[in-house]
Amino acid sequence: MVDICIYGGTPAGCVAAMTAHQEGASVVLIEPSRWLGGMLAAGIKPAQDCPIPAAVGGLTSTAVFGFGTSPHDVQRAFQDWIADAGIEVIFEHRARSVTRDGNRITAIQLETSAPDKWGVPLPASESLPAGEVRAAVFVDASYEGDLMALAGVPYRTGREAREAYGEDLAGVQPVTNWTPIDPYVVPGDSTSGLLPLLEPDHGLPAGAADDYTQAYNYRFYVTTDPARRAELTPPDGYSPADYELVRRYVEHLDLEGLRGIFPGWMNSGEYNYQRASLITNAPLGVSRAYQDGDWDERSRIWRHHIDYLRGLHHFLSTDPAVPAEFRAETAAYGLDASVFPETEGWPPQLYVRVARRLDGVSTVTHADVANQTDPGDSIGLALFGVDVYPVRRIPHRDRETGQLGVATEGDMFIGGHLGTGRPYPIPYRAITPRQDDCGNLLVPVCLSASHIGYAATRMEPVFCVLAESAAVAAVQSLREQTDVQEVDVAKLQDRLVDRGQIITWTAE
Repeated sequence: MVDICIYGGTPAGCVAAMTAHQEGASVVLIEPSRWLGGMLAAGIKPAQDCPIPAAVGGLTSTAVFGFGTSPHDVQRAFQDWIADAGIEVIFEHRARSVTRDGNRITAIQLETSAPDKWGVPLPASESLPAGEVRAAVFVDASYEGDLMALAGVPYRTGREAREAYGEDLAGVQPVTNWTPIDPYVVPGDSTSGLLPLLEPDHGLPAGAADDYTQAYNYRFYVTTDPARRAELTPPDGYSPADYELVRRYVEHLDLEGLRGIFPGWMNSGEYNYQRASLITNAPLGVSRAYQDGDWDERSRIWRHHIDYLRGLHHFLSTDPAVPAEFRAETAAYGLDASVFPETEGWPPQLYVRVARRLDGVSTVTHADVANQTDPGDSIGLALFGVDVYPVRRIPHRDRETGQLGVATEGDMFIGGHLGTGRPYPIPYRAITPRQDDCGNLLVPVCLSASHIGYAATRMEPVFCVLAESAAVAAVQSLREQTDVQEVDVAKLQDRLVDRGQIITWTAE
């Protein structure tokens, strides 16, 4: 039995564990993989996605931002930070079920979750029961919100309609990257079926809700240096027919456009999804099944991202439809195993940009992002534009010409890195379930937000800030013997400011 259980060794989970420890509570941290640091140990840099550092305080600013830029160094820094504090970490275990008493979680039942050699999570069908953890207060700092879901706390997935929160940007969006490519296996013959890498258009109007969410991908490194290069081999069952859409798209591209497919967009040293390309280094449409899926489904999707990238690399390295210069350039690349040595060059964390979102006391929406609200119970600031990567790739007929082609849908980057240019507050109520739903759980990563609100808030520095605040609130709840919804918010804010958190923005 411990005071506080933190679920998820993400950067936010590590910050929450350290904060609770510093506040005098006994802590256990549960991490399904064998590594700490989440996406900051898998490609994203600690200070990335933070265009105004002065808006970030607390441990995020004083510790996490100093962990370096190499993912391997960041991973080691998180592990040393937690180990030096003597915080217990349970690696390679994940939540299997939850025991409740009234509106409170009493224990998490665990199962084994050892990842494979490339970091892919263990399927649920292969895991085994493995004990339980009991605590007084719980913090779900996972990217998936599994503890929240297993506890029966309401949550959202997918995209809301415009009408749900009065958000003009919500729901189905106009298409992007339209290209005049015939989408059918046999050109001109709809009965032959759609090409692989395409899915039928559900036909919902602009602004409608659906169950899609934005693309995931790896933030990976490549090299041509033989001393560091891990070969990218084709997946089992590889067929060039699976990449026929790529072949047809290649005809429309110059050399720079081809590089948008692979390796993609170089983003602070590692490669990211190139949103301006019809096809790039990650599949589309599969994240919708990951959000609320079990670990059999998620493991399959994780592996699918790997196999897609392997097959794409092989196609672009070997297919005669690809210009010889680019074939040679692509074939020379392998994964940089020096960056992720324990997983043969594959990042140990898939970039799960969004999965479940708490349906909590307060919901962050585009109005909050645009600084049109003043919640009063701020526990930290966020600052970024509405950043949504494409959600699906579909056949689409151009309205002006009537020509059938292929397009992506869902992509938007509103306001750029600076958003509205002014940091906006995240209310404490956005990380708390309703009291009847659960009185001893806080959710700083899968916080309560609309699809649009989350798209601007979903940055690692923000998660870390909210996690520190969550941990302080958890300790306060413990000491006051109250549900987390009943903590004295003014007292909480005072303690956060004492710890160096920035909860209001006054600088211009």
